[in-house]
Amino acid sequence: MTVTNDSIRAALATVLAEMGAGDAEIQLERPRDPTHGDVATNVALTLARVLGRKPREIAEEIAGRLDRAAAGVSSVDVAGPGFLNFRLDAGAVGAAIDDILRAGDAWGRSGAGQGRRVMVEFVSANPTGPLHLGHGRQAALGDAVASLLEWSGWDVHREFYYNDSGRQMELLASSVRARYRQALGRDEPVPEDGYRGEYVKDVADALVAEVGDRYLDDDSDEALDAVRHHAVKMLRAEQDQDLGDFRVRFDEYFLESSLYAEGRVEKTIEELRHTGLVYELDGATWLRTTQFGDQKDRVMVRGNGMPTYFLPDVAYHMTKWERGFGRVVNVQGSDHHGTVDRVRAGLQALGLPAGYPEYVLHQMVRVVQDGEEVKFSKRAGSGMTLRELYEQVGVDVTRYFFQMRKPDAHLLFDLDVALDHSDKNPVYKVQYAHARMCSIFRKAGPGQDRPEAGAADHRLLSHELERELVQQLADFPLAVARAAEHTSPHIVCDYLEQTAGAANAWYHAGNPTRNPELAVLVDDPALRAARLALAGAVRIVLANGLGLLGIEAPTRMIREDKENEE
Repeated sequence: MTVTNDSIRAALATVLAEMGAGDAEIQLERPRDPTHGDVATNVALTLARVLGRKPREIAEEIAGRLDRAAAGVSSVDVAGPGFLNFRLDAGAVGAAIDDILRAGDAWGRSGAGQGRRVMVEFVSANPTGPLHLGHGRQAALGDAVASLLEWSGWDVHREFYYNDSGRQMELLASSVRARYRQALGRDEPVPEDGYRGEYVKDVADALVAEVGDRYLDDDSDEALDAVRHHAVKMLRAEQDQDLGDFRVRFDEYFLESSLYAEGRVEKTIEELRHTGLVYELDGATWLRTTQFGDQKDRVMVRGNGMPTYFLPDVAYHMTKWERGFGRVVNVQGSDHHGTVDRVRAGLQALGLPAGYPEYVLHQMVRVVQDGEEVKFSKRAGSGMTLRELYEQVGVDVTRYFFQMRKPDAHLLFDLDVALDHSDKNPVYKVQYAHARMCSIFRKAGPGQDRPEAGAADHRLLSHELERELVQQLADFPLAVARAAEHTSPHIVCDYLEQTAGAANAWYHAGNPTRNPELAVLVDDPALRAARLALAGAVRIVLANGLGLLGIEAPTRMIREDKENEE
């Protein structure tokens, strides 16, 4: 509750200055147990050593001096060794509703980033096949991280790095050529370590339709390049379509091949040589990455003259810096953990700051149904694809499930829960809460669907469920700020589920057949206006939170386990 917290903090600062502790840091938080009050602080405990007194004595003096009216506080209790618990008056609690109604779809946004530029790079899959579930989790996480930074005032650039060079691309070309020749009646095996999914056959069939038997007997490098170009173009288009349908967009697609074509890899090698940190050993060229905290020095160029994988990564990140991105967040799978230190070391050797870029590393996804793991996809030839999953359970559910756990936690994607259309499914729980608020306004009638700030007496919202709900709504900007600071979308998911729980409790408590005095659409016009304003604030917060995560906020929903509309 930002406004009220500010007033409490200001009142406390005045009292502490009078007590000779004006420079003390004041931390305010909402107690987990609502019976302990609305706001709490441990400032008395932190001042015990400074003032040379017992914390409880300090807390009692603060409580006695505090101007409660100025802070919107109805009571102050001293608890335990010296905690201060504040209970706000109903007007102070309800003031947050006006803040939310006034801000509307901007509620939760801030200017903390001051318009500075940041790049979020995510997905960055090899164009060698359909997107798998790891790519999907990364897409949902990366998109949400980008949105969180946008909501926090950063100028965000979303980028996809296509790894269209190297050994995997050669295997793709050879695999497609083998399938292409098979389609034309030639008995040619797919390479032992090649790609074997049904999609390879689809790519080969499309090549036959386009060029006929042009490459049937052509083993030249030029012919293989043409096959690779066809395969990459087709698979990139498929990946783009999958991501577009998953509601993920990018501002730029950067090709790894361009680093070689434009001489950036060679330029990076030369610049690293000039640092004095490069040496030759066993026919290879090494970089002293241990000087920057890496566990061991790294080979930069192999004995055969080919650069190792980390070198183009360094060259790529130099382009990010040169393009003006002083902050970069890479959202990648946990399999990239070993590359973090070496890439950062290479960049530091070239003069970039330590800790550049930032990384959000996520664990993989396991899908289970009826207690058994679901693994195989005939089309991919391996695990389930992203499209197969979201076409089965829906985009909203898939995005939410990928975002609702800490990135570094393994994700068990339970299809039984994902396919459940009741409140047991966390995303439906939040969406139902939003739809319920919308249903209230449909029942309220014309002219009452857009409550205005300042038009209702919030002191009338005195029921405990209403107080708790208002406080929960007021915390949304803090939840967004914390999620952005830690690049952790799951914080917003946790917040939305708690808010939906509070909203649903309030909604169901006001069922006219059980508790008509708690219903929103009561006969008393003043109380009705206050509760409609609260419903409007709930609607705004849930819509903003879902939208931030790239998830729809439906206004109508039909529960499959009930006939009534929410």
